[in-house]
Amino acid sequence: MAQPNQPLPKPFVEEVNYDEIDHLEIVGKGSFGTVYKAKWREHFVAVKYIEQEHERNAFAVEVRQLSRVAHPNIVALYGACTKKPHVCLVMEYAEGGSLYAVLHCTPKPTYTAAHAMSWARQCALGVAYLHDMSPKPLIHRDLKPPNLLLVQGGTVLKICDFGTVTDKATLMTNNKGSAAWMAPEVFESSTYTEKCDVFSWGIILWEVLSREQPFKEIEHTFTIMWSVHKGHRPPLIEGCPKPIENLMTSCWNPDPSLRPSMSKVVATMEGLCKFFPGGDVPLEYEDIEG
Repeated sequence: MAQPNQPLPKPFVEEVNYDEIDHLEIVGKGSFGTVYKAKWREHFVAVKYIEQEHERNAFAVEVRQLSRVAHPNIVALYGACTKKPHVCLVMEYAEGGSLYAVLHCTPKPTYTAAHAMSWARQCALGVAYLHDMSPKPLIHRDLKPPNLLLVQGGTVLKICDFGTVTDKATLMTNNKGSAAWMAPEVFESSTYTEKCDVFSWGIILWEVLSREQPFKEIEHTFTIMWSVHKGHRPPLIEGCPKPIENLMTSCWNPDPSLRPSMSKVVATMEGLCKFFPGGDVPLEYEDIEG
């Protein structure tokens, strides 16, 4: 029998028998519902529940989109319970918690620039995979550290929370996402493309390198949006190598057409990360949930 901490193979999305799930503890909230750490078929898993009827659409989106993806930097979906009253997703469990918790919890775990660059590179790899999917590429639309999970001692990053994912072919206009990481074209009610994910990635790169929360000095969501609309961005990081700074600022260019593709971001990060060895060294921190 497989050991509990070993990842399950990713199957098609099967109907899970609710009675097989042994709930252990609440570990967080997603774009919909509550997320539990649980045990299922001798494996630790994350179980995400739909609790309100209005969340049903996000649930359906997440099932549909996660069933299409299989990538080492994207959380795997193992199955779902679709029969009321227990409607939930059974997903890969990330024992390291969210990247946001690692960046901003107290006390803060120690990590290096190599870890920061590795996390950003792995995030880019996962997003590039989504953007390059065939026949229908996907846009995540809500990239941010709370939706990036860590496993294997904090060395491997996985993208989660796919309740806002949309087909790349659909130029969406509704305002999904979170203000501090959101591209201006998303909340300006104009059509937007996959380049909105590139903008969010640029903010994440700044965040993992600076270990500061973007726009933390601004209290209200709409004030952040107005500030970004007017061209305000996080302050440049003192001593940041110029190639990294150039990549970061190109990603948050106000003109989406001037931002690099995520495939280009990956190629650049692959080259830059060669100068930052050690991203595969496990972090020294207790399990962080959040």
